Amino acid sequence: MDDQQIVGRYCGRPFSRQEIEWIGALISGEPSISRQQVSKRFCEYAGWRKPDGGLKDMSCRVALLKMSRSGILRLPVRKKSQSRANKKVSRTRAGARAADIYKKAGEFDLQFQIVNQTNSALWNELISRYHYQGYTPLPGAQLRYFVQAEEGIVALLGFSAAAWSAEARDRWIGWDGPHRKQNLQYIVNNSRFLILPWIHSKGLASRILSKAVKRLVGDWHARYNYRPLLAETFVERDRFKGTCYKAAGWRCVGETKGRGKLDVASEYKLPVKTIWVKPLQVDFRAHLCGEPIG
Repeated sequence: MDDQQIVGRYCGRPFSRQEIEWIGALISGEPSISRQQVSKRFCEYAGWRKPDGGLKDMSCRVALLKMSRSGILRLPVRKKSQSRANKKVSRTRAGARAADIYKKAGEFDLQFQIVNQTNSALWNELISRYHYQGYTPLPGAQLRYFVQAEEGIVALLGFSAAAWSAEARDRWIGWDGPHRKQNLQYIVNNSRFLILPWIHSKGLASRILSKAVKRLVGDWHARYNYRPLLAETFVERDRFKGTCYKAAGWRCVGETKGRGKLDVASEYKLPVKTIWVKPLQVDFRAHLCGEPIG
């Protein structure tokens, strides 16, 4: 792509003037089109795909939102009824609070179950009810787990797309901008971790994290046909100390600056978070800072 024709770079991809005009023509030519449809149609048109061949729909939506905020194009009016984030999470008996359980961490026979269409609503409900951040759809490629024992569900985990930019993380990895854009998909974010509030067990959180990391690579490869190299998570500094991550072998590499991933003008202050990482392969840095491994 001729650099003189590049309007801007968003989510690791340069967008040409011709592509911006194509998006504008699509929106003006189909007044009822949704933002999601614009994103998918552009990904198909431009061949913007993930390593597993799927459309990079979520990255494209973020890129379109940034372009809209900077005045490069005007997106269709958001259709609230089509937004999963705006759908109310139902409350059921299955998600009701259970009796308190006090047990040593090593006494739980932990089993991991990948969330599917049949039990997705329950995962959403439990996160909505009992996680301090509540429920919002996870971004990009993702895996969600129920952690079960003989007592039933004891915890929930969610892994999703990595943060686009985290200065302390990026400095620790040692990659440059082009390699970050090229290889960011090989980092997965532990975006949700919840031990249900009626489960009381010292050390259970770190035990769950250790087991989750051991199976994450294989499960991710089975779903997306590539193996992640590094896991990350962000822990709200004034709320948690990250003790369970430290005990599970994760490393704290710094703090965020209190800005959201879409905040390009320092307008939206967020709580400062500590950044924790866990290598999933011994030579992860060589791959992240080099050619993609496929």
